[in-house]
Amino acid sequence: MILLSVVYAANILVAGWIGVVSLFAPKTAAVTIFSYAYPATDTIRLVGCLWLAIAILSALGLWRPLTFSPVLLLQLLYKGTWLLVVALPAIRANQPYPGGMAVFFLIWMLVLPFVIPWNSWAKCEHT
Repeated sequence: MILLSVVYAANILVAGWIGVVSLFAPKTAAVTIFSYAYPATDTIRLVGCLWLAIAILSALGLWRPLTFSPVLLLQLLYKGTWLLVVALPAIRANQPYPGGMAVFFLIWMLVLPFVIPWNSWAKCEHT
């Protein structure tokens, strides 16, 4: 449970900050978060909504760690998908992409499988 709390806290800080900046200051996010790889459009604001939602769910996860742990699976899936479908082709084609974000996503992809409470989910009975 301590590892879950650490990941939730990191989500609150990182995803919360990125979410707020992307939602309310997309031009700043285009420069600082997305490393000039993408223009400041409403798409950045949409992504900000997602990250802010992850931060809010993570805050609730501090209160009920197992109940809100599926948000970690969502992160594992979308980060892995982004790395494979967006970042990797950009790297191969020598096109711009947010390198810092890619590194952070890769680290999270390595950490999350060890933090997600797979055993607790397997024990759940579905009726």
